[in-house]
Amino acid sequence: MLSKRFLTGILASKSQKISRIDPLKNTHIGSSPQRKDALAKVTGRAKYTADMDMRGMLHGKIFRSTIAHGRVTSLDCSRAEALEGVVAVVTYDDCRGIVFPTAGHPYAIPPARNDRADRNLLTDRIRLYGDEIAAVVAEDPVTAEKALELIEVEYEEYPFYLDPEDAVKEDAVHIHDGGNILGQNSLSLGEEDPEEVFKEAAHIIEDIYESPQVQHCHMENHICYAYKDDADRIVVVSSTQIPHIARRIMAHAFSMPFSKFRVIKPVIGGGFGNKQDVVLEPLTAFLTMKCSGRPVMIDLSREECMAWTRSRHGMRHYMKTGVDRSGRIIAKTLKSYGTNGAYASHCHSVVAKQGGDFLRHYPASRGSSFQGYTVYTNTATAGAMRGYGIPQINFAVESHMDDVARAIGMDPVEFRKINVIKEGQADPVGKLKLDSYGLSACFEKGLEYIGWEKKRELYKDQTGEFRRGIGFASFGYATGVWPISQEIAGARITMNQDGTVQLQVGATELGQGSTTVFCQMAAETLGISYEMVNLNSTTDTDMDPFDTGAYASRQTFVTGNAVHEAAVQLKAKVLARAAARLEREADSLDIRDARIVEAESGADLIGLDEIALDSYYHLPDSGVMTADVSTQTKTNPQSWGVTVAEVEVDMQTGKVKVLDICNIHDCGRVLNPLLAEGQVQGGMSMSLGFGLSEIMLYDPNTGRPLNNNLLDYKLPTSMDTPELGVKFTPVHENSAAYGSKSLGEPPAISPASAVRNAVLHASGVGINSLPINPQKLFEAFKKADVLNKETINV
Repeated sequence: MLSKRFLTGILASKSQKISRIDPLKNTHIGSSPQRKDALAKVTGRAKYTADMDMRGMLHGKIFRSTIAHGRVTSLDCSRAEALEGVVAVVTYDDCRGIVFPTAGHPYAIPPARNDRADRNLLTDRIRLYGDEIAAVVAEDPVTAEKALELIEVEYEEYPFYLDPEDAVKEDAVHIHDGGNILGQNSLSLGEEDPEEVFKEAAHIIEDIYESPQVQHCHMENHICYAYKDDADRIVVVSSTQIPHIARRIMAHAFSMPFSKFRVIKPVIGGGFGNKQDVVLEPLTAFLTMKCSGRPVMIDLSREECMAWTRSRHGMRHYMKTGVDRSGRIIAKTLKSYGTNGAYASHCHSVVAKQGGDFLRHYPASRGSSFQGYTVYTNTATAGAMRGYGIPQINFAVESHMDDVARAIGMDPVEFRKINVIKEGQADPVGKLKLDSYGLSACFEKGLEYIGWEKKRELYKDQTGEFRRGIGFASFGYATGVWPISQEIAGARITMNQDGTVQLQVGATELGQGSTTVFCQMAAETLGISYEMVNLNSTTDTDMDPFDTGAYASRQTFVTGNAVHEAAVQLKAKVLARAAARLEREADSLDIRDARIVEAESGADLIGLDEIALDSYYHLPDSGVMTADVSTQTKTNPQSWGVTVAEVEVDMQTGKVKVLDICNIHDCGRVLNPLLAEGQVQGGMSMSLGFGLSEIMLYDPNTGRPLNNNLLDYKLPTSMDTPELGVKFTPVHENSAAYGSKSLGEPPAISPASAVRNAVLHASGVGINSLPINPQKLFEAFKKADVLNKETINV
């Protein structure tokens, strides 16, 4: 739930009468006399006094399809409308023509660069099991649920597609007009055609690697409420990562000015990319309009959240590599299919990013190519999830690197060292210079930690029921979205009368600790203590500077630059005022420990609190000292790292036990070691679930989600999670105001890959699809005939 304290702060106080005007028509109103009478008053533009606490909140529930693909042929809502306590029932007929994109990407002025607008508020064209047909608004959630049961619907059913390669067949029914390929692109590097180079390779290795759709499973489900304020504006309070973007999308969707919408993000319980889409905000805003501005809340259940918000893209990668006799990759190709689900969300960007990573991290010396396809399917819509496609391609590439090394008889780490992108090279894809590079140091620290040479030899040629192995995987990851997209951020700092400061940013705190780090930044630059910096974790588009939001591991880097610039400007104003009072030159002064001191000697001169008070109340010359900036960042440094893992495989049951695992990161300067360690451990745990147990399952006969709950969806618990090692090899990033690079997403990239390679080392069997669960391993062991009668009874 959202913070009750915050909720009552918005809806409570002063019993103010608020004018509510219904701007839309065709509301289905419940038939009870009391209900009709109540709504007649508000739709007749009478004043409406909200019951200013939770009792005044109306509750919205969504009526969902029970087929995976087709069209509604008949919809009867009359019994739901007649139910006592129902305020409104709305259907697709009430909102035709309201079409919008949902992805939390910065807006682009050239229309061709914007996201695909394929989402309707409600629809009669069904594209997945659970698609949104109608919505009920009632006085309480129980009544709303009862009303859903009274809606009667009939369908015309079409064939449905759970697999992207089935969806692109010539005879496949189109899920959207224009076909089932949502996006595609080709990239190539090198001057030679890789297919021609393959003819000269000493070894050619090709294989297929797959990873499934998985869910974010953030602690707080999607929840949102909206109401009209006394200025006739729509106020949306939402658990979102992108408040400013959500405001823009709603303004475009409803063809209304931006200023008619206010989005507030309170303290929320995680997102991991799932809340980088507008999922509930437009519908909730629409419902409050239909109910004459009364507050309406939609609070998804866990089951709804898992099946009908966003997921990680399922991927299938066809990979081919040619190497020469020295072990150097001379050519490679990749063809990828992404399962995008029923709606566009982030369109082709996730699959396209995987192609860039494939070409960049282990570049081929003569020629390489990538073909990527993002495909509509009748499954949960895929969008952003921690790592934005790189965990999937990392699993494929790092598994393939071990497989190639094994095929040519080379140590897998030595093979990587020969082929990995090197310090001083330019990024061959984005063309940005790699100014900081700590990957070599990460390699060495990881190998030392796990005891690579000793254990690789120790665990050779094992027999018996339990076998051990060690694995390795490496990664690189960007910091933000430049130059593909816009990177701007705002910061505002005001000095209070006592020398403390109020910091405001538009960046979004969703549990990752950005509020803490921004306060550290401001304190360091201003020369004051952390406790003297105040920053509210709430984001409000009316109050806070513009920032695109929490995604792409960007905020510490991009917003940090804005905080630094604002702090530098404020410090200059403080020193100028202090210089005037002390009759000294400003450049001879500094602020240390909230005291104005001589810059060279450090001699104490006057307290910062005295200068702050002077700025407010000095009669001849007063003025509050503040700085308000918006900065654009035009660099994108790479973070680097590796994972090393040791596992024990039960050859009889297929169970994998992770004995030891450690991530080593070059994330630039580590600004807050405790928060950084927590970020890494959280990402590692997420990746272990991705690698060993998690998968979204669908009924092949109906397309119905089978495990959209935390009982059947095998999310790792504390009992399944080993000790998670964390180490850093920080290399200062000069383009960052505070020397940092991305850390939010990179920890989730490579642990699954390292565990897979450790299982290969232990058992001699490479598993090319995730998750590596006991059933899959057991079947693979039988197929590979690696068992003997002493280890298993077949």
